[in-house]
Amino acid sequence: MDVTEAINARRSIRSFNTKSIEFEKIALILENAGKAPSSGDIKDYRFILITDYEVIKEIAKACTEQYWIETAPVLIVVCADLERAESFYGLTGKNLYAIQNAAAATQNALLTATEQGIGSCWVGSFDSEKISMLLKIPPHVAIQSIIVLGYYDEEPGLRSSDIEHYVYFKTFGNKFANLNLVTREYSKEVEKYLKNQKRGFDYFSNKLKNYIDNLRKNKSK
Repeated sequence: MDVTEAINARRSIRSFNTKSIEFEKIALILENAGKAPSSGDIKDYRFILITDYEVIKEIAKACTEQYWIETAPVLIVVCADLERAESFYGLTGKNLYAIQNAAAATQNALLTATEQGIGSCWVGSFDSEKISMLLKIPPHVAIQSIIVLGYYDEEPGLRSSDIEHYVYFKTFGNKFANLNLVTREYSKEVEKYLKNQKRGFDYFSNKLKNYIDNLRKNKSK
């Protein structure tokens, strides 16, 4: 599976079977997470690996009671060393770069998990104070995300990406008229054309039907 296939296949999985994840796969996920870009290559992200079921239960409760997390065999708590980021880049490092770096590491982990056939979910809703106490995280380190990992029974379907809705040209809000032609996805452009044609046909069909119905009504009076 190449990176594009992994991006297309990745989904947020919230239900897992009882199969354990092989340690070498977990190690690869952590290794690739640690290869994510970071501001100035300071690598201020930190990862806490959780496999203890009782701890996972406590974390699930602290994640705004998302109890589906309890079905996962592995969690990775992604943290940022704010002190390290601030020492290099001041408040911008602490308030922005640390978050960006941890997010990049999280995405690396998710894509690696997908490539390994492992389901994953990025959880961002949690009580950081409770989890920090549970995991003995020091005050200068902040939780940024929780990655939930596990094998799943059903293959999630692929989703399409309509990039014309969020890609602009030269200035914000300036959209391509025919972005599918730019990306050479001609089949999508044909599909869009046929949809527009059908929409127009349906519109005029309804107009004609209403016109005929009105004629019949007038004749019956």
